[in-house]
Amino acid sequence: MENKQEENKKQTGWQNFWELLRFALIAIAIVIPIRIFIAQPFVVSGSSMFPTFHDGQYLIVDEISFYLNNPKRDDVVIFRYPNDTKKFFIKRVIGLPNETVNISGNEVTIINKEHPEGFKLDQPFVENKSNDDIHAELGNDEYFVMGDNRTGSYDSRAWGPVPRHLMIGRAFLRLLPINKINILPGKYNQNE
Repeated sequence: MENKQEENKKQTGWQNFWELLRFALIAIAIVIPIRIFIAQPFVVSGSSMFPTFHDGQYLIVDEISFYLNNPKRDDVVIFRYPNDTKKFFIKRVIGLPNETVNISGNEVTIINKEHPEGFKLDQPFVENKSNDDIHAELGNDEYFVMGDNRTGSYDSRAWGPVPRHLMIGRAFLRLLPINKINILPGKYNQNE
């Protein structure tokens, strides 16, 4: 009788072990592809996107939309810094491929096929204005990006456009701080 109870305990122990292992393998099979191809966490570092984002805020980055579509003007994007691709930056898309970006003071004018005379960007998210004089012509796969904190942002004004292949995804969900949780944080639609 004791042997049978001991045998049942061993059998139950192995069953529990295999169930746990099976659960772990299934969880890994689900989580890893999501983490690699669909979404990843990102922590804002610095004040270049102030007031839209603050240092230490925790975001989830939507990667899948950039597999299906190109970034759009005013998207808040996470990308690999062109001069050191081990670093990740967060900025707002200002200029799109094959456009010309002219910045005079804090006024940004975009020239493209639809607007050969140019149009001025509406930028209500910018509180700290800059005094720039920049002219940039973008290539087929280049994006001009800027931080919302224009005086405190190191961006395309300093190091040029970001190639499309360095774009990781867009800010999809702000998780922390809890009182600022929202979907598509920083979203703004330009009236062109």
